[in-house]
Amino acid sequence: MKYLKQHWPPIVIALAIVLTLGIAVFQTVRQDRLTTPIANINVRTGPNINYKTKAVLKKGQSVYIVKKTDNWYKIRYDDHRFGWVASWLINQTAKLKTATNLSEATIVLDPGHGGSDSGALSIDQKHDEKTYTLQLAKKVRNRLLARGAHVIMTRTGDQSVSLGARPEMATDNHADAFISFHFDSSPGNNIGSGFTTYYYHANTSLKLARTINSHLVGLPLTNKGVEVGNFEVIRDNLRPALLLEMGYINTAKDFKAIKDPAYQNQVAKDVTNGLAAYFSSK
Repeated sequence: MKYLKQHWPPIVIALAIVLTLGIAVFQTVRQDRLTTPIANINVRTGPNINYKTKAVLKKGQSVYIVKKTDNWYKIRYDDHRFGWVASWLINQTAKLKTATNLSEATIVLDPGHGGSDSGALSIDQKHDEKTYTLQLAKKVRNRLLARGAHVIMTRTGDQSVSLGARPEMATDNHADAFISFHFDSSPGNNIGSGFTTYYYHANTSLKLARTINSHLVGLPLTNKGVEVGNFEVIRDNLRPALLLEMGYINTAKDFKAIKDPAYQNQVAKDVTNGLAAYFSSK
């Protein structure tokens, strides 16, 4: 009895610590438990769209977050099964009802120029290329977000962003595709016309270039096809990367299309459909 009295305080402290840790662990488990908000979320063998699919989650299914890597969650599901899912799909708050391969993709959109770099000038010398690259990129972003994709913009306003920083964003975020938007300019007014899809690294980007270009259909400007382009944002890019020159800003016919929201919307739709086709085989 004397022994118990002497050691009672340490025992109480130990029990208190155990209870505190138990409550903390219980709270952590509860916080890490999520319910899938949409159907058909792929569970992959690794934290990237290029890993194999091992299961497909139903809407309303419970999962437990184990850890996070590169915007992907490692989860426990179906009792003791483990795999990887795109974190933005588990946290989905948009009106998306079902996931697709496009929904799993991380896409970096690069509105060319910005800030002190105005880009090329329009045929009337009153409008900057940077204005229309941003308008177009935002329209593409909105369509991709509506389909569940994870979208990163190299700029969202009239900011200066260095050429080197743009491909770095794709590398740092493990992007599945990088698309830079531009409008061409010829040495003289009304000389050049049409749009071109440029890539640099054939092993990573040629398939993406061909797929996107083949979906740019029904536009009022001539499709000049796919070409190699020695542009820093795609040359120094470790991810699948394109640069789209979507018309000549100093040609009257082309500039009429460039500044038309209907043209921008059609390009945005075509690019989104092209990306969906590209990722459908992943």
